[in-house]
Amino acid sequence: MKNGWHEGTIGIPKDGHNRVAHYWVKSYARKSQYGIEGGKISKLLIRIGGETVADYDRGWNIEPDENDEMVQIAIAILMKEYN
Repeated sequence: MKNGWHEGTIGIPKDGHNRVAHYWVKSYARKSQYGIEGGKISKLLIRIGGETVADYDRGWNIEPDENDEMVQIAIAILMKEYN
């Protein structure tokens, strides 16, 4: 995608089925004070089953649920890939 934007899906197995997390990420080449944990991701949106489960835009608008394993897996994958 253009201008640092990335879009995609992550298949996450749960209860014998694959669930899909759809994401949009804006990342930069350098780390920033506005990035997640001071990293490169300045914007992040994750939807699972049509529900927005995480939304970051230079700060958390919707924080990921620490108890939701699917959300935590998606966040970990995106942090590894783009942050």
